[in-house]
Amino acid sequence: MRRFVMLRCALLLLFTMALTGAARAADAPRPNIIYILLDDAGWGDLSCYGQQKFTTPNMDRLATEGMKFSDHYSGSTVCAPTRCSLMTGKHTGHCYVRANREVQPEGQAPMPADIVTIPRLLHKAGYTTGMFGKWGLGAPGSTSDPVEHFDVFYGYNCQREAHNYYPSHLWANRNKVLLDGKTYAHDLIMEQALQFVRDNQRGPFFAYLSVTIPHASMHAPEADMKPWRQRFSAFEGVIGKYAGPQVRNPIAAFAAMMTHMDRNVGELMALLKTLDIDDNTIVLLTSDNGPHLEGGHDPKFFDSNGPFRGFKRDLYEGGIRAPLLVRWPGHVKAGSTSDLPSAHWDMLPTFCALAGVTPPADLDGISILPTLLDKADEQTRHDYLYWEFAPRGGGQAVRMDRWKAVRLGLQKDADAPIELYDLRTDIGEEHDVAKDHADVVAKMRSIMTAAHTPSETFKLIEGE
Repeated sequence: MRRFVMLRCALLLLFTMALTGAARAADAPRPNIIYILLDDAGWGDLSCYGQQKFTTPNMDRLATEGMKFSDHYSGSTVCAPTRCSLMTGKHTGHCYVRANREVQPEGQAPMPADIVTIPRLLHKAGYTTGMFGKWGLGAPGSTSDPVEHFDVFYGYNCQREAHNYYPSHLWANRNKVLLDGKTYAHDLIMEQALQFVRDNQRGPFFAYLSVTIPHASMHAPEADMKPWRQRFSAFEGVIGKYAGPQVRNPIAAFAAMMTHMDRNVGELMALLKTLDIDDNTIVLLTSDNGPHLEGGHDPKFFDSNGPFRGFKRDLYEGGIRAPLLVRWPGHVKAGSTSDLPSAHWDMLPTFCALAGVTPPADLDGISILPTLLDKADEQTRHDYLYWEFAPRGGGQAVRMDRWKAVRLGLQKDADAPIELYDLRTDIGEEHDVAKDHADVVAKMRSIMTAAHTPSETFKLIEGE
């Protein structure tokens, strides 16, 4: 009898411990999410991806202490559609914004009032959401003003205004913050982002840092410019002009901007440790498209697009291949790498998975959380990745396994020929092998037809 009682007590204790463990797992804090979106930084503009003219040690730490992706892509090849793809989990054949569409006097045309976005989903899940930087998806006071999506907003509403780092104003929620035209706006934005982290350290929070560096104009504080002026003194006679003040030596300015941003990443990581939330915060860093050619910036000098063909506004790899670094101590294996083909539209389902939220069913994105957690055998993979871009004559691109297809000039010829490249042997897209692989070209054509949904606003093909 005594043995029975002891056995019963032991089983009860084990059962209680199991329940407690399950409760602890269910109550485990969801991670804070920080997503840093650089503006026009090329795949090769981080030293961990091969940059030789300057170093980005703090960004590199995200790689050495986390995961580095080699086959990640932007949502589009310019600003607004990339951000729409990111926010909504849809590629540019389906998402609402497919090109930049300006409104006056300030802002871009809005998304629909009821559109489902990352911050709206995370807010419902109990996250405090904040955005800091450039919006570009709805003018001030519109149905898609950033405060219609985020709990806190500070930065540029309009991407045209964001061309100038010394603007007349920024926005704090719905309030216009007047500036003197001499203040480096990026620093104000980063100060507000860091304060948001402090204010919400108990979490969970989602911080979207859509910074403007290194988009033109090529503006940087003189203290950051000085060492690079000396190193790149041969370019002192070059004048860069895009918006706001002219820039002497935009080559030095680009290095100054990138190293300034790298220092900000270091400050952010230090703050996470100080607040003791480092282990429960996932930090992701990427770029919105390939490197630009404005304001005196010379991406060829910096090898900003690395081994790839093309720049911003191109559908070749140099216009859409993007860095992606992910750091989450204790969860993402330090020093790990991934060649999983992924894109900005994968972030919404990934963040939903992190937050324990069921994502909408009509997405193009997949969660890459299994890859981040070193569970490759559980990772769903894309059948293909798709892009379209109505400006510059209309174009489409598809990445399917080793193959990359590009079709241009659709507004003149709805049946324009398809270029085909084997990325396994031709990462620079130099050799069109379409004539040798008619079966692959036929498959790519069917994907381009199926993936494109006509839009009343953005006409990809003449006559739509």
